[in-house]
Amino acid sequence: MTLEDRLRVLDEAVEAHLRGAPAAFEVLGYGEISAVLRLDDDRVAKRLPPMSDTDFIRYAAAVDDYVAALGRRGVEVADTELRRIETEHGTAVYMVQPRHRTLLTERLAAASPDEAAAVFAAVGDLVVSTVDGTIGLDAQVSNWALAPDGRLVYFDVTTPLLRRADGSEALDTDLFLASLPAPLRAPVRRFALPGILATYYDVRRVLLDIVGNLGKERVDVLVPAAVAAFAEAVDDPITAGEARRYYRANAILWEMLQRLRRADRWGHRRRGAVYPFLLPPRIAR
Repeated sequence: MTLEDRLRVLDEAVEAHLRGAPAAFEVLGYGEISAVLRLDDDRVAKRLPPMSDTDFIRYAAAVDDYVAALGRRGVEVADTELRRIETEHGTAVYMVQPRHRTLLTERLAAASPDEAAAVFAAVGDLVVSTVDGTIGLDAQVSNWALAPDGRLVYFDVTTPLLRRADGSEALDTDLFLASLPAPLRAPVRRFALPGILATYYDVRRVLLDIVGNLGKERVDVLVPAAVAAFAEAVDDPITAGEARRYYRANAILWEMLQRLRRADRWGHRRRGAVYPFLLPPRIAR
């Protein structure tokens, strides 16, 4: 079976689920603009927002440019393929990558403080060598895998964090907002999105984002190791208390965006329309 055939089978299952059928596929995770689905034993497929031919060409170019830019800065990126397939429901876009057997979050969960400190130092070095005003990096530990020889491999390139010479984003940010209710996209684009994206173009804020989100990955016991590992990377060292406050504020923002998406899904269903995005389940607090 070709890659396109496998993607069509997967997409048929997703479309059936969006229309009310039980999920006949495995969700491995959720990102800001995609859901990560198991394609087969060796690959995952990230389902992206619908795109026109022109949008797809621009998006593919942005991803290619971003992967190349990261490589020049020393970040090894997982093999990545983009596919736009025709289905009976229209077109669907997927990003296909290897299914990594060892995720960094899993390694950290079993690591000693000294082992974790060495991992954080390696990630911090990559952040410092990569991030500036033109190249960004969402370096949360959930976005990395480990190769068999221990090399760090980065796989979150669905949102190309690359700025043009005039400061504009290479990514069409409307893709980021496509799952929100249409009337709210313009205000979110104007008032919230610039701050969200700016986080990933500043070394200190990227490192703070890593530390702040360790609790989300249930490895917050390693916060002291991360804080110590990043201490020399910035002039103003990050503190554990600052990381906790950052995470609380960030969680409030993302929960608000998820509520807006769930409201839009409810509106689609009430009209008898299909909401074309897979949303994460509600998390009990």
